[in-house]
Amino acid sequence: MEQNKPQTEQELTQQAAVRRQKLANLCEAGHNPFEITKYAQDAYSADLKNEFADLPAEAETGKIVSLAGRMMSKRIMGKASFAHLRDQKGDIQIFVKRDLLGDEAYAAFKKLDIGDIIGVKGEVFRTKMGEISVRISELTLLSKSLLPLPEKFHGLTDREARYRQRYVDLIMNPEVKDTFVKRSLILKEIRAYLDEKGFLEVDTPILTPFEIGASARPFYTHHNTLNMDMVLRIETELYLKRLIVGGMDRVYEVGRIFRNEGMDPKHNPEFTTIELYQAFTDFHGMMDLVEEMYKRLALKVCGSLEITYQGKQIDMGHWERLTMVEAVKKYSGVDFNDWKTDEDAIAAAKEHHVELPEVPTKGAILAEFFDAFVEDKLIQPTFIYDYPVEISPLAKRKPTDQAFTERFEYFIDCTEYGNAFSELNDPIDQKARFERQVAERKAIEPDCKAQVDYDYVNALEYGLPPTGGLGFGVDRLVMLLTDSASIRDVLLFPTMKPIDQ
Repeated sequence: MEQNKPQTEQELTQQAAVRRQKLANLCEAGHNPFEITKYAQDAYSADLKNEFADLPAEAETGKIVSLAGRMMSKRIMGKASFAHLRDQKGDIQIFVKRDLLGDEAYAAFKKLDIGDIIGVKGEVFRTKMGEISVRISELTLLSKSLLPLPEKFHGLTDREARYRQRYVDLIMNPEVKDTFVKRSLILKEIRAYLDEKGFLEVDTPILTPFEIGASARPFYTHHNTLNMDMVLRIETELYLKRLIVGGMDRVYEVGRIFRNEGMDPKHNPEFTTIELYQAFTDFHGMMDLVEEMYKRLALKVCGSLEITYQGKQIDMGHWERLTMVEAVKKYSGVDFNDWKTDEDAIAAAKEHHVELPEVPTKGAILAEFFDAFVEDKLIQPTFIYDYPVEISPLAKRKPTDQAFTERFEYFIDCTEYGNAFSELNDPIDQKARFERQVAERKAIEPDCKAQVDYDYVNALEYGLPPTGGLGFGVDRLVMLLTDSASIRDVLLFPTMKPIDQ
C-alpha cells in the first residue's frame, strides 16, 4: 500500500532532512535520544495548574517538579526563552534561562524542534503575565521528532488525513482526545451499571466455524492447522445464550463485531456492541434497563438529561413506547389490522409507494412501512415494540398474537440504537425458523455458505429459561453522548481505503 512505502531522501521535505541531520549530529556527539529508556516523571500540567490556581503573579512556590511530554511551541528570546510542553493532561509553559540551565544545555535547547519529546525539571512559579510555568534547571531530549507537525490539521479538507493519521490528529487537536476519554468513561459506566445489577462479563469466540443464515455478510478467513474456513462473528448472541442454558443467569459481553458490508457515517466494517442476557425476565425488563442505563450515562457523561446532538435537543429523561402497528398507523395512517391477506398488504404498499420486501408477507411489509414513514420521525427516545415474526427469527412469539414477537428496538434522532427480545426458547420453533431463514437466503443467493446452527438448537433442547436479551452499538452511543457526526469520529482507527486506490 502506498502509505506504507518508506520515504526516500528525495521525498523528504527540506525541513525533515534538517531534522535527520540534527539527529545524526546528536548521535555523533554521543547523545542519541533513542537510547534513553525512561524518565522520572512526577507531575502533570493540569494538576499543577489546579494546585496553584490561587498563586499571585510573579510568585514562587518552591516546588520542584519533573515533567515529560511533547514541545508544542518555542520562542527564543536571547538569554531566556519560553516553550509549551504538552503532557497527558494538557499544556504548561516552561521558562528556559541560559544562566540557570547552562551555556551548553541552553544551546542544545535552541536546536530542539517543535514536536520533540522532552523531560524537564524545575520550579513552579507564576509569570508576570499570570501564567503558571516551570523554570527549568534540567532538560533532556527523550525522543527526536523527525517529521514536522502540520501547521493546521483540522477542517473538512483534512478530515481524511485526520482519520488515516490519528496519531497526528491527537497531537494537534486535544479535543479529539476528549472524545476518546469520554468513550472510555461510557464503557466504564456501562460495566459498572451491569456489574451492580449482577451481570457477569464474559468472552465468546470471534472466529466461528460457519456462516449462520442471518442477512449480515461475514468476513471469511482460513485456519491452517484445521484446514477449514472460518468466519469472523457477526454477533455474540448464540454463544451468550448457550451460557444462560448452562446456568449463568446474567451475562454480557463487550464485543468486536465484523460485517462485510457498506460504510457510511453510521457504519464501519468492524464495530463494538454490548449484548446482555438475563434469565427470568422479558423484553419489558430490557426496556426498563435501557431507560435506566441511558439516563445514568447522560447524567454521568453530559451532566444533564437534556443533551444536544447535531443541533437537536434530546430529552433522555422521557422515553415514548409504541408498538410497530401503532407507530405505522400514527405516522402513515395505514392500519395493519385492515390487512386480511398478504395481497391486501401488497396493494397498500403499492398505493403508498412503499418498497416491497424480497418475501412480501404482511409482517415484512409492515416493517417496510415503518422504514418509509416512521423511523425519520423518531427524534426523541422511543421504544418500538411487537415486531413481525418474519423479521425476528430469534424472538419469542407473542402469546396473544402469533404473527408478532416480543421484540423492541429503540430510536434516538431517527437512528436505531439497540435491539431486544424476549428470547425464543422453544427449540422446535427455533429450528424451523433457522431452516426457513437459511432456505430463503439460499433462494436469493444460491452460492452463499449459510448453515443452521444445530448445536445452538441442541443447547435449547436442554432448556433455556425465559430470558430477556439486549444488544446495542457502543459506537453510536458514543456518537450521541459526544455530539459526533460520524462513526469515524469515535473510532480511533476507522477502516480506510488505501491511498493508492
